[in-house]
Amino acid sequence: MLKKIAASLLSLLAAASFAAVDINTATVADLDSIKGIGPSTSTKILDARKASPFKDWNDLIQRVPGIGGKRASKLSSEGLTVNGEGFKPAAASPAEKKKPVAASK
Repeated sequence: MLKKIAASLLSLLAAASFAAVDINTATVADLDSIKGIGPSTSTKILDARKASPFKDWNDLIQRVPGIGGKRASKLSSEGLTVNGEGFKPAAASPAEKKKPVAASK
């Protein structure tokens, strides 16, 4: 009986550690708990979110500097969601097409 209780407790803790963090409701601590998001990025996210909640991943990519498709994919695999959805990479998102490319001198 004790083994079953211990096993149940361990599985509950494991499930809690992989809980998704939704970007539209997350606190600074929630965002910082995601591997790949530090204080600078969480501040950028919260500042952009003050204007309006993020509609989807493309909206996030467009509004938060430093987050592109590759990073969005990594953050999603770490448990970050936008409106409960994980990142689904497209061939080239419209937001990434709009980002300016630095001209070489």
